[in-house]
Amino acid sequence: MAAIRREIPENFNLPRRINGLGQLAYNLWWVWNLKSRRLFQDIDSNLWHKINHKPVAFLQQVAPEKLLAAINNIYYLELYDEVMKEFETHLHNEDTWFSQTYPELIESEIGYFSFEFGLHESLPVYAGGLGVLSGDHLKEASDLGLPLVGVGFVYKQGYFTQKITEDGWQETRDYFLDFSEKPIIPLLKARNR
Repeated sequence: MAAIRREIPENFNLPRRINGLGQLAYNLWWVWNLKSRRLFQDIDSNLWHKINHKPVAFLQQVAPEKLLAAINNIYYLELYDEVMKEFETHLHNEDTWFSQTYPELIESEIGYFSFEFGLHESLPVYAGGLGVLSGDHLKEASDLGLPLVGVGFVYKQGYFTQKITEDGWQETRDYFLDFSEKPIIPLLKARNR
């Protein structure tokens, strides 16, 4: 069986003390964990809101002095350590429903095919109900420890954002994905298991 090798790009210049933010930015666990979102927001709240809560883009754009201020803030470091401990526990949790029920299948992967996945506004590859349902399935699979892998399509264009104008009309704007600032890792190298 061939598996795909996933490598997180090294495109951040983070201080060693908080370099786990890079891995966290590429793992959508942060979407469901309020404290993990604070790790980004507490560094630079204005930038976090300006870039619409996109951690990869945030880490690419945050000023070095903001990062230095964070590593010199004991309260920030306490939160960072707490969140990263929870994150590591989640990543290496061997006591899940799936591992207890199907221990012989732990090394397996289950493909979950969908045209869209509604995971978070920072990754707008969904249009409605199907995407929201698929996103919910992935979240629940993660909670249960299922080795579920979402497989779908991602295009650079064809998406749009909507807002209501002051006079009550719906306004639509085209949205083009910049893959370099999304939590998307190209699957390029196959290896045998």
